[in-house]
Amino acid sequence: MRNYLSLLSTLLLFINFSFSQEEQDSIPKTEIDSVQADLAKNGVVIKDSVSFKKAKKEFNPLAPSKAAFYSAVLPGMGQIYNKRYWKAPIVWGAIGGSVYMYIYNNDQYQRFRTAFIRRQAGFTDDEFNGEGILPLFGDDDLEYQQERFQSDRDLWLVAAIALYALNIVDANVDAHLKQFNIDDDLSIDFEPYLDLNQVTNSPNYGMALIIKF
Repeated sequence: MRNYLSLLSTLLLFINFSFSQEEQDSIPKTEIDSVQADLAKNGVVIKDSVSFKKAKKEFNPLAPSKAAFYSAVLPGMGQIYNKRYWKAPIVWGAIGGSVYMYIYNNDQYQRFRTAFIRRQAGFTDDEFNGEGILPLFGDDDLEYQQERFQSDRDLWLVAAIALYALNIVDANVDAHLKQFNIDDDLSIDFEPYLDLNQVTNSPNYGMALIIKF
């Protein structure tokens, strides 16, 4: 019975040591080594939990704003700032493709619009009069093609603006998520509780609520 109480006392002492690194540093190393040696004789091996703690990442509250600003100045730079390098080519391709389609449809719209205006003015020297490599387009066809390319141009403009805004939002949200704390030290757990009454030398045991942060 005396050996059992002695084991409980030394175990409780060592657990108290592990609560704070500063407290451990204030205790002589020889005393800690002797406690560990006594526990090892009874088949108990305790590892220092402090050495297993991972270095926590530094929280930067301005990172999301910086990422959004970089993406606003140059699309894709916010993704590079967040080290999501694979996203940058997707952003460039999406926005670049939208801008290209906008320019293409605008050029076609201008061609048919110019020809339609000249036809309404009585001229027939436009490129769609059938005398060149292009087939003949009547006045109705010119008006239809003009309106079609105008509509497509406006849709691609909206798509380019939407993709540009999405690029900024993605950089901002991604920067927020990168700093989201998923550390194992942030947890709530229940563990067995063991204490020794110093007056009666009788053990007290139960469950303890452990909050780690």
